[in-house]
Amino acid sequence: MADPVSALSALSLPAPAAAASRPAAAEAERAAATFGAALEQAGTHFVNTMHEGDRMALRGITGNSGPREVVEAVMTAEQTLQAAVAVRDKIVSAYLEISRMSI
Repeated sequence: MADPVSALSALSLPAPAAAASRPAAAEAERAAATFGAALEQAGTHFVNTMHEGDRMALRGITGNSGPREVVEAVMTAEQTLQAAVAVRDKIVSAYLEISRMSI
């Protein structure tokens, strides 16, 4: 959603200045899309790694996989889970810090 203040200031700007502000807005939209895509990719990688760890654990229980492969898959899943928890903690911390800001 467009900010009403920036919309009004764009109307009062001369034409070249208004045109100069458009690339910045387009760049911000591209950056937001790139960040969103990166988060989506990280989430997909997290889910796939956790499923792989579960699958290898079940294969180890049934004897279809060796202990080394099972341990590697489970350790990778554990590291991925720790990274996801750390990212979540940072997001919560940032949210709490923003919520404490005065308006």
